[in-house]
Amino acid sequence: MNQIVDKALRGVALLKVSNIRHWTDRTFSFDCERPQGFRFRSGEFAMIGLIVDGKPLLRAYSIASPSWDDELEFYSIKVEDGPLTSRLQHLKEGDEIVMRPKPVGTLVHDALLPGKRLFLFSTGTGIAPFASVIRDPETYEKFDQVILTQTCRDVKELDYGKHLIESIKTHEFLPEIVGDKLTHIATTTREDSEQMGRMTDWIRDGRLAGAVGGDLNPESDRVMICGSMAMLKDHKEICEERGFVEGSNSEPGHFVIEKAFVD
Repeated sequence: MNQIVDKALRGVALLKVSNIRHWTDRTFSFDCERPQGFRFRSGEFAMIGLIVDGKPLLRAYSIASPSWDDELEFYSIKVEDGPLTSRLQHLKEGDEIVMRPKPVGTLVHDALLPGKRLFLFSTGTGIAPFASVIRDPETYEKFDQVILTQTCRDVKELDYGKHLIESIKTHEFLPEIVGDKLTHIATTTREDSEQMGRMTDWIRDGRLAGAVGGDLNPESDRVMICGSMAMLKDHKEICEERGFVEGSNSEPGHFVIEKAFVD
């Protein structure tokens, strides 16, 4: 049996879990110890999971913690019949997960051309990579204004993002770096809240432009998008209608999307 486990662990790292928090009946987050020597760019994802039936069961998860943090944070949905999340949601402090220590992804600064404003459009747990990006000092060196948006069905699902913004305000060094550059817009589509509607509607009807001081412009603005396939498609169409060109690690552009989390 030990030989089976040893073979399953080849190429993956074991990480001890801590600080588990269930935000809603559909979402939770947890921290893990960071392997010595593990490096990543804020916004990248890693393959994490559990050993199931003697084999590593892995899925792509954005690293929600910034690249300077001593711990790795992950933010996840709960899927009762999901092969991995049905098990992952029952993690307890002290449990171990496995991670393939080779981070990748397109939601990184290297995939974008220089600009003045950075828009981070997310739905649901798609905010995870941006939790990393907005806590990275490099973000504020590169951009004069950073706009984070998150759209969820219900008000409670916005709690993770709101807590994230508050944690920045009370951090020992981030407030000085972030200053007044960060704007957070949280909207709902089902439950009544202070701000309603999909961000695609906000862009098209001018609400976003009114909130941040101007419409999307490829000359000055850069965009990162993370969410469902339908959300990615809609935001991509809006960007391309305005003359934005999609970027990648090998050829930076005006906007980037992440498809790794979409089935």
